[in-house]
Amino acid sequence: MKKLSLRARVLTGTVAVAALGAGTFGAVSASASAPAAAAAVKADMNNRNLQQSTHLTVAAATKAAQATLDAAKKENQRVSVAVVDRNGNTIVTLRGDGAGPQSPESAVKKAFTAVSWNAPTSELAKRLEQAPNLKDIPGTLFLAGGAPVQVKGAPVAGIGVAGAPSGDLDEKFAQAGVASLAR
Repeated sequence: MKKLSLRARVLTGTVAVAALGAGTFGAVSASASAPAAAAAVKADMNNRNLQQSTHLTVAAATKAAQATLDAAKKENQRVSVAVVDRNGNTIVTLRGDGAGPQSPESAVKKAFTAVSWNAPTSELAKRLEQAPNLKDIPGTLFLAGGAPVQVKGAPVAGIGVAGAPSGDLDEKFAQAGVASLAR
């Protein structure tokens, strides 16, 4: 077998790389422009495979969070507030001036707990007497300070507050946030 010169090897390698690159580019281009093979689901109210849900807008969540901080500030309390959606995902978190370092995380957990059970966390904390293992559910915090936001009795969000000297105050401020959404 004849040994190729350096020039022939470089030229052969370059052609091979170019061919491979062109094939890859063509495949990527073809897949990017190809129509989806899956059938589209018709989004209408009569489709039993779909479910509609109501969520707060970022603007509404921010309004509620700010109203909560304002209520706490009127009573010289330094708190953090969190608003989560129906699925427990955080929409907004505000750490008030001077609020403790643990308060933002606690506020998120209280909001998550309130929306998960569609009840104020002060009521849920009482349930621990009958079912103490509830506190072991990840992401929850069974302390007063969380309030659900409801539409027609169904939870659409949760507001959690942490940092005041008592859970009762935290919950009072959370309720002020809920009330601000009715205005």
